[in-house]
Amino acid sequence: MRKMLTFLAAAVTIWGSAHAATAQSVDHPVVVELYTSQGCSSCPPADAFLGQLAMRSDVIPLALHVDYWDYIGWKDQFASPKYTKRQHSYAQEAGRRTVYTPQMIVQGQEHVVGNHPKNVNALISQHGEKPAEVDLNLTRSGNQVTISAEALGQDRSRLMVQLVRYTPEEMVDIRSGENAGRSIEYHNIVTSWERVGDWDMRKPLSLKAKAAGDDPIVVILQERGPGRIVAAARLR
Repeated sequence: MRKMLTFLAAAVTIWGSAHAATAQSVDHPVVVELYTSQGCSSCPPADAFLGQLAMRSDVIPLALHVDYWDYIGWKDQFASPKYTKRQHSYAQEAGRRTVYTPQMIVQGQEHVVGNHPKNVNALISQHGEKPAEVDLNLTRSGNQVTISAEALGQDRSRLMVQLVRYTPEEMVDIRSGENAGRSIEYHNIVTSWERVGDWDMRKPLSLKAKAAGDDPIVVILQERGPGRIVAAARLR
């Protein structure tokens, strides 16, 4: 009986490993960009929700801190005009005149208020159920990452290859402004977002890029605009 139980346990382990490997091979996490600011009084709930998303393997949540609220009394040390420009570019693509915080953009397409978890989760599920369009793989070696990709369908668009780095979490004591006196934990704080190349989907992609340091690496393949995110992958 003990031998039989051992055999069954081994069989279950083998099946589980095979199943996990298969799931990983077709995995295509959904990218959620949060546009936020330490100077925004309505942002902390969205910042906390992003922390919940950061615990999921099917989502790549990224916090981009904007600088247009710095004037009201507290300078956000994570903010960059580059992220403000990116948010404005999304608004322009969508035909909108204004931007706001907290805003979440799901897979480069859906614009939603960042502190509405129900709506965001519904969009994540909607995009997560779509079949993968690209087989995207990352390999890290020292201060370099190798990016390889191959189209799985008939789409032959030209995509931007973007390399994103982020700090997983950091606690900030805010001493002035709308959130004065609060200690807020921020998650997946984007520290750089660089375009490292372009990819014509008609042929396989093989690209090497510099990636110094230990921070997680995210590669995003996205239509110009910025527009639809076709694929993303992460190395922690």
